[in-house]
Amino acid sequence: MATLTTKTGQVVDRSILESLLRRRLFYFPAFEVYGGVSGLYDYGPPGCALQANIIDLWRKHFILEEDMLEVDTTMLTPHEVLKTSGHVDKFADWMCKDPKTGEIFRADHLVEEVLEARLRGDKEARGQQVQVDEEKEAKKKKKAKDTKAVKLDDAVVAEYEEVLAQIDNYDGEGLAELIKKYDIRNPRTDGPVLPPVAFNLMFQTSIGPSSNMPGYLRPETAQGQFLSFQKLLDFNQQQMPFASASIGKSFRNEISPRSGLLRVREFLMAEIEHFVDPEGGKKHPRFHEVQDEVLSLLSRDVQLSGSTQTEDMTIGKAVSTGLVDNETLGYFLARIQMFLLKIGVDRSKLRFRQHMLNEMAHYAADCWDAELLTSYGWIECVGCADRSAYDLTVHKNKTGAPLVVRETRAEPLKVEEWQIDIDKKKFGPRFKKDGKTVEAAIEALSQDLREKLALDLEKDGKIEIDVEGVGSGKVELDKDLIKIEKRTRIEHVREYTPNVIEPSFGIGRILYSLLEHSYWSRPEDEARGVLSFPPAVAPTKVLLVPLSNHESFRPLCQRLSMKLRRAGIASKVDDSSASIGKRYARNDELGTPFGITVDFQSVKDNTFTLRDRDTTKQVRASEEEILQAIKSLVDGEETWEDVRKRLPEFTGQELD
Repeated sequence: MATLTTKTGQVVDRSILESLLRRRLFYFPAFEVYGGVSGLYDYGPPGCALQANIIDLWRKHFILEEDMLEVDTTMLTPHEVLKTSGHVDKFADWMCKDPKTGEIFRADHLVEEVLEARLRGDKEARGQQVQVDEEKEAKKKKKAKDTKAVKLDDAVVAEYEEVLAQIDNYDGEGLAELIKKYDIRNPRTDGPVLPPVAFNLMFQTSIGPSSNMPGYLRPETAQGQFLSFQKLLDFNQQQMPFASASIGKSFRNEISPRSGLLRVREFLMAEIEHFVDPEGGKKHPRFHEVQDEVLSLLSRDVQLSGSTQTEDMTIGKAVSTGLVDNETLGYFLARIQMFLLKIGVDRSKLRFRQHMLNEMAHYAADCWDAELLTSYGWIECVGCADRSAYDLTVHKNKTGAPLVVRETRAEPLKVEEWQIDIDKKKFGPRFKKDGKTVEAAIEALSQDLREKLALDLEKDGKIEIDVEGVGSGKVELDKDLIKIEKRTRIEHVREYTPNVIEPSFGIGRILYSLLEHSYWSRPEDEARGVLSFPPAVAPTKVLLVPLSNHESFRPLCQRLSMKLRRAGIASKVDDSSASIGKRYARNDELGTPFGITVDFQSVKDNTFTLRDRDTTKQVRASEEEILQAIKSLVDGEETWEDVRKRLPEFTGQELD
């Protein structure tokens, strides 16, 4: 467990925070009356409002600011689509099984848990302070063997730390070697585990009553966007570059869900597919606007050295030195940071980690994760990858759909190339039902291979090509069927497959990390927590607090509430019998940034006090001035300090 401190220097006690979040109905286990289902959670009213406000800000920050094309694609996805994209074969994690108890572990998490426990034991043996999750440790003691305080050799400690720094770089074989080398066992029973095996994370289903169309619940929103590319290009009047965006649920059948909202089986994603011309170095016209943004970067070279030391660097320098592959990727990394800071993420708990080569998909040019520090450690919340032209290419090759850009060249281009002619009259009868498959394989032959085959055809009178799914996988073609010649053609139109830069946001992970970053408690009242959400994302912006149940306060509260609603500002009235101090304190737990007190002075002269959640300072002014101040605070046009400077301070009531 990572040691996480609040803005006041207090150590975040996760058990207290999670108790607050469930008690105040931010989120809670789904189907709880039936015992719950691991990895499934429901959001209550404040959680729904917080999530909706984060999404609203995301839309404004990305879709509106970047003029993106938003689509909402279906969650049910046919098998063939995800087979083509590679998800059916490769969308998997490595899992281990305890053969005696049947318990299942995700292999990399198991290695992490055991090695981290040994390192904690080493620190205890050396007499060092160790921060632990007390609730988690208590559960372990009930059903697991305690990790003894054992001092390790310095070389072993360094080796463990190096493995943990590179844990994302291990494949199944590498994890199997670690499990064997370090005698990794079930931490609950100390029993051995079997070698890791791949487990596909997609939920499989059937589409239609006859169940003859296999499908899946989508593991990401991206594939629907790729398949809509041609329609979106037409909608965008053939203008490149452009970006599509989608917000929706995705599903992953996690092996062993843990860490609350951080690893769940159903979650909300917000994904962008920015389509860009691969020629010209993937420049971005607005890169100059963000080039001075400083990011905390953890490169793959540093990770491979066994370190997790970050380096603060402007994105301009990171791109110019080649650390970040291109301007468009760098532009989005900077914009991702701006968004996370805008919703209230703590800058000191944000870093960008570069994927190591083993982590990246084979087609990716570069990939960085925005990671947020939580009490669970560093958590990937946003991935930003250069996916090259892979997705559009595989879907184009599979379906024949024109998922390409065609643009008129300013100057005609002469192209010398090896062209293939097929004798259709003989070709059809020869290959019958396999004709289209063979023809597609011929068309897919590279120029280098065509040149070689032309020489073989001239020399031997026949050639052999690979055709998957036909006979033995080899097809013989002779001179009667095929001709290969080098010709010159004039190209007036350039045709290319765009590359894709993909920022992908896990909204639930961001939301939970924000909750931890926003949480603190006042030294004089540590039993009550405070959630310091920025006004823009706070579930409720204003608490209306009448001094008492006096009849004269009701119309004032009703009028203020109506005006706030009309201004689009969420408010709530608390006219309970509790003291004003207690009413404010329990709404501090909900993250409500501002409070208006209605008292007898309000009845006399229509003035009200406005309270700030974090400082508990108050100002007093007319109704119009108070409402205008709230509007400017929520819109981000002013800070509380700005308001304090221009409105009279009030030092009256806030009593328990």
